[in-house]
Amino acid sequence: MRYYPIFVNLENKACLVVGAGEVGKRKIQSLIDFGAGHVTIIETCPADSEMDSIISLGNVNFECREFLDTDLDEKFLVMACTSSEAVNWRISNLCADRGILCNIVDQPEKCSFIVPATVKRGDLTLAISTAGQSPAMAKRIRKELQENFGDEYAKLLTLMGRIRPLLLGLGLDTKENTVVFRNLVNSELLVAIKDQNLDASMEILKESLPDQLYVNIMELLDGLV
Repeated sequence: MRYYPIFVNLENKACLVVGAGEVGKRKIQSLIDFGAGHVTIIETCPADSEMDSIISLGNVNFECREFLDTDLDEKFLVMACTSSEAVNWRISNLCADRGILCNIVDQPEKCSFIVPATVKRGDLTLAISTAGQSPAMAKRIRKELQENFGDEYAKLLTLMGRIRPLLLGLGLDTKENTVVFRNLVNSELLVAIKDQNLDASMEILKESLPDQLYVNIMELLDGLV
């Protein structure tokens, strides 16, 4: 099966994780890291000390009990990380009936979506999927991406985010804005940021930005170089 790649906004969304073992903990943390509005955790065993920092969050609710069908009420996304085949199938089928996004860990045949391996650098997220064929290959590719995409990419993305509203605020033609953005990302600015070369970074911005934004250059680079 080939999966349609999509990035989902979890802000203000209610998510459910059933099972809080080692895998479940990683899934819970990923939901929190990516801004889930609220996370409910169902686990038959009491929470261990590793869960303390997670449970203390205001948008997390931990319940030590068996899964109930009603746990799916008003949920946007569900992850099942239990060791019970019966429980996993039950959750999968219930989610399918209700049209709820569902992931059953390590069992793609029960999923409506799978979770890709990811590399995160600030607001930049790189996702790798092998359509469930080889998690080992996905991990290998992730390692290669981690080695090749350093923090300079996060900084460049932050810089582009700072530039964007200022440039759009000038009211220039769309084509002119596009040329500026393309020139910046295709310039040596990434290398200059990686090398922490302030002079080179300033020079590149002067060459690429409209004259009206020269006064903003130092502010744009603040904390990045």
